[in-house]
Amino acid sequence: MALIFSLILFISAAVSSAAADGGYGFSVEMIHRDFPKSPLFNASETHYHRIADALRRSISRERVSLTDTGKAPIYSSGGAYVVKISLGTPPFSIVAVADTGSNIIWTRCKPCPNCHKQIEPMFDPSKSSTYKLVPCSSPNCSISGLESSCSSESMCEYSTSYYDGTHSKGDIAVDTVTMGSTSGHPVAFPRTVIGCGHDNVAAFGSKISGIVGLGHGPASLVQQMGPATGGKFSYCLVPVGKSNNSSYLNFGSNAIVSGFGAVSTPFYTSAIDYFKGFYVLKVEAMSVGSNKFKFTNTLLLETNGNIIIDSGTTLTYIPMETYANFSNAISKLIDLNPTTSPIQFLNYCYETTTNDYKVPPVTVHFEGGDVNLERENLFIRVAKNVVCLAFVGRKDMFIYGNIAQTNFLVGYDIKKSSVSFKPSNCATL
Repeated sequence: MALIFSLILFISAAVSSAAADGGYGFSVEMIHRDFPKSPLFNASETHYHRIADALRRSISRERVSLTDTGKAPIYSSGGAYVVKISLGTPPFSIVAVADTGSNIIWTRCKPCPNCHKQIEPMFDPSKSSTYKLVPCSSPNCSISGLESSCSSESMCEYSTSYYDGTHSKGDIAVDTVTMGSTSGHPVAFPRTVIGCGHDNVAAFGSKISGIVGLGHGPASLVQQMGPATGGKFSYCLVPVGKSNNSSYLNFGSNAIVSGFGAVSTPFYTSAIDYFKGFYVLKVEAMSVGSNKFKFTNTLLLETNGNIIIDSGTTLTYIPMETYANFSNAISKLIDLNPTTSPIQFLNYCYETTTNDYKVPPVTVHFEGGDVNLERENLFIRVAKNVVCLAFVGRKDMFIYGNIAQTNFLVGYDIKKSSVSFKPSNCATL
């Protein structure tokens, strides 16, 4: 979990035929949290107030076999992907952050003597006939990759925390995860490992119950779906403020990214335990027009890659030297007057009331392929007459954020250890 301009993921699977290769697919509707259709939409806030709050949360947070296929909606939640799934038998609906940088599914559970205020009802494991605690002797006790311990009854317990102050402690258990289907037949994943939190503090609001991990660790939702996804998922992010239309998060056979314009790059796994669930890519250089700037490697991740791709992170964080050259080159080539930002940590800002302003050609040179960025990948509007560069310089950990990913179909293939990009109009997918 890093800087987040989140999307809330609501799953309502639609059944279709299995793909020719025997895989199964889920296509998930994606709507930005600040669109009126989003369940987290707050009509009392202005658009720019929501933008500012999301960016501030980003800065604070970074400081840290089935025969059915399905279709599931995802809505944006100003700080993380949030998924609406059901736990237990009978199914109990929850809304949780869907995070590519997490490797476990956890939710607040009754009893919860140390929980922040939650508006929505809380999961009660005693009412689920399929809920079972995991003993310390079980392999499932260590599957999460989190700090674990044993209770006085020799049952497995977990503890996890994040840079934004969010933490969760509780029981490791198995239960059924269910996704609704437009065919009327729910899609269920029995004996899924989850964390049932009885001590939780979260920075993501009172309507969100926990986190659904989409990382590549063994306890992530993607890995535990098994044959239903084949280790594949993809998403397409609609640019902020451009459209109220939704796009889709896809699993399994629906998640293959190929065809004209698609490029693939390998992802690496960090040797550092904390970063093992992240997808680490390698950026070799960045270009602005004819100027090409080398991308510095980082020793922090201890891997061949140098940048984490995170769909939950708003801004893109790049090496200080690269950032200085990159931003100065853009400043020289863009035909807009510089101005100060109402958000203090954004440095390269310009005056314009139109969305038709021209930007220079910008390319990210990933290992194995080049990705050309458009205006919506480079700038974010923070006021009616101000746009700012959505890139920030850093000294250590580098993150490829979700603004840079908008209007790309981004596909993850865990078995092939690759991430693919394909330019797309996400509002029409």
